[in-house]
Amino acid sequence: MTTITEYGKQNIFAKETPPRLMNEKESDFIMEQAERLNGQAAMLGFVAALGAYITTGQIIPGIF
Repeated sequence: MTTITEYGKQNIFAKETPPRLMNEKESDFIMEQAERLNGQAAMLGFVAALGAYITTGQIIPGIF
């Protein structure tokens, strides 16, 4: 569903999702999961950079 703004333009995002309040337990769980995922992504990036350096001798192959 589209609506027309006061400037005559179409707005396809007229209905926004209402905010959802989380209790303390949900918030702690989500933050813990996010922190764990960030740590795993950092470890994966470090291992990938180390592997690229060992195999090619360059930190970012083709650039450095």
